[in-house]
Amino acid sequence: MRLRFFGAVGEVTGSCTLLETSRARVLIDFGLHQGGHHAEARNRRVPPFRARQLDAVVLTHAHIDHSGRLPVLEGEDYPGKIHATPATVELCDTLLHDSAHIQLSDAERLNRRRRTKGRTLATPLYTAEEVERLMRRFVTTPYDRPIEVAPGVTVTFHDAGHILGSAWVELDVEDTTESGERVTRKIIFSGDIGPCGAPLLRDPVLPPPCDALILESTYGDRDHKSQGGTIDELGEILNAARTPKGKVIIPSFAVGRTQQMIYYVRQLERAGKLDNPKVFIDSPMAIKATTLYRRHRELFDDECWEFITAGDSCLDFPGLEFARTPDQSRAINSMGHGVIVVAASGMCTGGRVLHHLRHGLPRKETHVVIVGYQGEGSLGRRIVEGDKRVRVFGRPVEVNAHVHTLGGFSAHAGQSGLVRWATPALAAKPPHGADKPKLILNHGEDRQRAALAKLLGERFGVEATLPRYKDTVEV
Repeated sequence: MRLRFFGAVGEVTGSCTLLETSRARVLIDFGLHQGGHHAEARNRRVPPFRARQLDAVVLTHAHIDHSGRLPVLEGEDYPGKIHATPATVELCDTLLHDSAHIQLSDAERLNRRRRTKGRTLATPLYTAEEVERLMRRFVTTPYDRPIEVAPGVTVTFHDAGHILGSAWVELDVEDTTESGERVTRKIIFSGDIGPCGAPLLRDPVLPPPCDALILESTYGDRDHKSQGGTIDELGEILNAARTPKGKVIIPSFAVGRTQQMIYYVRQLERAGKLDNPKVFIDSPMAIKATTLYRRHRELFDDECWEFITAGDSCLDFPGLEFARTPDQSRAINSMGHGVIVVAASGMCTGGRVLHHLRHGLPRKETHVVIVGYQGEGSLGRRIVEGDKRVRVFGRPVEVNAHVHTLGGFSAHAGQSGLVRWATPALAAKPPHGADKPKLILNHGEDRQRAALAKLLGERFGVEATLPRYKDTVEV
């Protein structure tokens, strides 16, 4: 019984882990690598397992860094099912189709240059047709309902509080050793754990004692700024931008962060700290995701339900508009007076936000507000690190805009939140014999993993494993 790691180890994208027993092979997540010069090449490099020999795929949530390579399985003759929560499946339908569209557009743009030079033409990683075929493989399973996904492997999804439908996964695994001894292990994959007290969604459910915990470490070295202080800072920025040519550009993840931004702007208006805000959601995917959030109100937390019961809305207000067409998106370029543009992608690696950055970065009246994690090598990371010239659509762009980084809006738990969530799993004796549970840290850069490993080791007496690409860990 072993785990093999093919992504999100020493980095925060490309999540992919294979569980192998003598009877079953189950893949947990299969996400895109994002950011960096080699991301495209890594996405095209299929991990060294045979898709046709997989028994099942389990998906923790719909974010592209966890789901974005699933359509590749169609070209590799994967025969099985993909298990996820109902909201995750609906979001995947939107996100994966959008991903296929972006890849096709990127390939077409690249090929315009390649044709003139007689070079080999680029092809998208996968097509919309492959996404369509993939979507028929999904099996929906609600939270807290065990389901056997492969021989000897039972999966239970629990609310992770990260985005709509996100789950941490409890796997109860049975196997037989070469000597004929029957063994059982409880393995928990955290997926991405959300912070407590975040808007819209419920707090993450705590895990039980386990034999092995695979824990994310995105912010394993630090805590976020307080939510209240971050909201006040956002309000100050939005008000400062209200000049004749002022504009606010917020690169935002289409799922989760965009809906949070709608909520927070509405909260500032409700509190009298922002008058009549004008907000454009400029991302077809974010617009569809917001519709899905409104549809799945059963997953909202108590605070949202108080607003709903009082006849108010968490995700709507008079100044909110959706830029559904390219013409509507381009029209925003001529607007000022503090108009707020929330556009994907969150790391500035594609999507309509690139058009707004190309027009807005050179202007001193522009405010760029970074509200999420920026992967190493991404355009967003270079902007945050203070580069005065960046490349957008392959062309150099001067950075004269005001750049603000607000860390309190993360959909990931900070260090204290990760420790709090992991405590029930690490503080108790494992259910099947060992003195201490096995702790494996993934989904974090090396500095963050090392800091969290040190803290958890001191607190619980466990030695964390920090796997690299292709590493195998026996369970």
